Amino acid sequence: MRAEIVSVGDELLKGERVNTNAASIAKALSGIGIPVHRVVDCSDVEGEIAAALSEALERSEVVLVTGGLGPTKDDRTRQAVQELLHKGLERSEEAHRALVERMKQYGREISASLAEQAMVIEGALAIPNTRGTAAGMIIRCGERYHDHYLVLMPGVPSEMKAMMELTVLPYFAQFSSTFIRHTSIKTLGIGESTLEEMIVDIEEALPEGTTLAYLPHAAGVNLMVSTIGHEREGVDTLNRRVVDAIMERSGRFIYAIGEKNLEETIGTLLTSAGLRVAVAESCTGGLVASRLTDVAGSSAYFLQGFVVYSNQAKESALGVPKELIDEFGAVSEEVACAMAIGCLQKSGADLAVSTTGIAGPSGGSDAKPVGTVCLAIAQKVAGEEPTVHSRRLIMQGDRQLNKLRFSEAALRELWYALRPETL
Repeated sequence: MRAEIVSVGDELLKGERVNTNAASIAKALSGIGIPVHRVVDCSDVEGEIAAALSEALERSEVVLVTGGLGPTKDDRTRQAVQELLHKGLERSEEAHRALVERMKQYGREISASLAEQAMVIEGALAIPNTRGTAAGMIIRCGERYHDHYLVLMPGVPSEMKAMMELTVLPYFAQFSSTFIRHTSIKTLGIGESTLEEMIVDIEEALPEGTTLAYLPHAAGVNLMVSTIGHEREGVDTLNRRVVDAIMERSGRFIYAIGEKNLEETIGTLLTSAGLRVAVAESCTGGLVASRLTDVAGSSAYFLQGFVVYSNQAKESALGVPKELIDEFGAVSEEVACAMAIGCLQKSGADLAVSTTGIAGPSGGSDAKPVGTVCLAIAQKVAGEEPTVHSRRLIMQGDRQLNKLRFSEAALRELWYALRPETL
């Protein structure tokens, strides 16, 4: 069984909203062995929706649609499906009862426009909406479309995800005879071409049913190893064999296998080592601290963050000598080291990370162009003076992208310092 996703909404085509629903649906379907072969964004115009669905139903056994089921005039998906399949509407009693009960909880009567949210295409299986008002539906489309399925869901992510989990996935799992295993390999500090050269022979010898995708990001490239087959144990074995081969070849650049992100990986390393960290940031404006504390339970290892954007703040908050700034400039490895040491001393942490740089678009020079960042890691050593290591890098991007890349570089340096072979 092959699937296709059609996402309805002018806001997607105008770039006002990122289509996160498609990624969520594709990931969920792979878990029951149904691969997604195409994702289409479509406007709110009925004729456009009908045409997109007609084409998709010719290609794929199941077409999942998000958006256009609400009560406003720009919600046209239900009408487009009526036109496409030449069917009327009928009330889902289950959906109507749920709406009535929900309104009772708010002390309100159900309105005529709200009651319309319980109307589904005749013959459809209604999908309960546990997070909103519009009923979803699973529709068998008849001989005209080879008995393929159409699944209609709201565009609100929380409503769609609940429908997928409670109804759609259990319904279609019974039709799937395949298994899919996706394994993400996350790397840092290596470019796409360099990594490809390192594992080219592994890629050329991939077993049947296995593919390898390169997914570049701000500080490196992730790999996705995907294997599809009809027997779960065999799929898992083949997938693991490829992952192990890549790890053996390029393990020093790999920080995680699976869904764990860099911040979570660092948190695990800090917890395992019983260490606490603090940060001193200039150009990243608190982004490093924000990312570290995005992880649940980070209070166990994150102590404090200093955002010292001005030279005066660097001097007063962290004790960076004014003479050092005057001699080397605020964006220098010397100042980054002084910031890290000051942060270590002021916070009482075991490690401190510092960032100082030029995010742009102005402020650069020939010696220090826009995109320059200086990083430092200071670490306590029992009975000795703290050790400190620094690095100067140059990134390319606009202000927001540079800030993100600066924060990624700082976390990468922290990961390097925390690896078991380093500690």
